[in-house]
Amino acid sequence: MNADESWYVRIEGLPERVSSGGVVIRVERGLLLVCLVRETGVDGYVIPKGGIEPGEDLESAALREIEEESGLTQLSRLAHLDTLERLSEKKDTWSINHYGLYLTAQVSGTILDTDHHFDPAWFPLHELPDMFWPDERKMISSRRSGIVDLVIAAQNPNKRKERFM
Repeated sequence: MNADESWYVRIEGLPERVSSGGVVIRVERGLLLVCLVRETGVDGYVIPKGGIEPGEDLESAALREIEEESGLTQLSRLAHLDTLERLSEKKDTWSINHYGLYLTAQVSGTILDTDHHFDPAWFPLHELPDMFWPDERKMISSRRSGIVDLVIAAQNPNKRKERFM
């Protein structure tokens, strides 16, 4: 099952759920890699994200969700990427998903939410795999040059953009 256009039509009366997560980038030999995770019962990869708990702000929720789903904890926030809205996997909630951009040197960690998530993997920014949510893939792809610029600026403002993909 993959998400089609029906997931992006808001159904009146459904409760809302605000979530937060992030696109995590790692640089390896001049290549920008994106961490994506697998979710139980979902075909394809997703960006780590999840619901905001009481007392959390968007940033702390994103950091917690990224750690729970990918195991990554050594993160530097570079920017807010976007807010996307759609139905939840079960089509019983309207999800308002906030995405930040994070940089890490960490390769792996311990997944905390093993009941729902598995198989975090790194993919080249310019060669994303099949993803369950087409809007997540489109968000990353459409912001690729801005992501590259932010990563270069964060690492060393003197590096040339051409070294990164």
